[in-house]
Amino acid sequence: MTHVQDSVTITADPLTVYAMLTDITRMGEWSPENCGGRWLGQAAGPAADARFVGRNRKGRLRWSTVCTVAAADPGHVFAFTVKALGLTVSQWSYVFEDAEGGCVVTERWTDRRPAAARSLGDLVMGVRDRGEHNLAGIRTTLANVKLTAESVSA
Repeated sequence: MTHVQDSVTITADPLTVYAMLTDITRMGEWSPENCGGRWLGQAAGPAADARFVGRNRKGRLRWSTVCTVAAADPGHVFAFTVKALGLTVSQWSYVFEDAEGGCVVTERWTDRRPAAARSLGDLVMGVRDRGEHNLAGIRTTLANVKLTAESVSA
């Protein structure tokens, strides 16, 4: 599987949800794997080419990645590429579409690892199928974002 995605309808303004998802320090509130992050250099928030470090965990494993923002259009799209050990390993994106009473948010993960790195990485991480693993994580993340956004908007 080279990419997986899922969507959720959220009863909240797309700009509100965008602000939540682009506050990389908060991602650990919603994601089962990401613990949050911090902006690098002069970056203080989402903008094209801004970089941040993402902190992750799976069981006892802990690791960090360097991410570069590919797109940052408030209320429409937030996307970034992920590098680990100098290799581009993935791209993540959030697309926001207007819906009656709120928005539809689609989270997508695209695998960018070379074939050899896929097998080795999955073995090291103890993941049989990274696509299925990340799809489950996407579903958890979106459900948690929905709960938070709708409780703030209520």
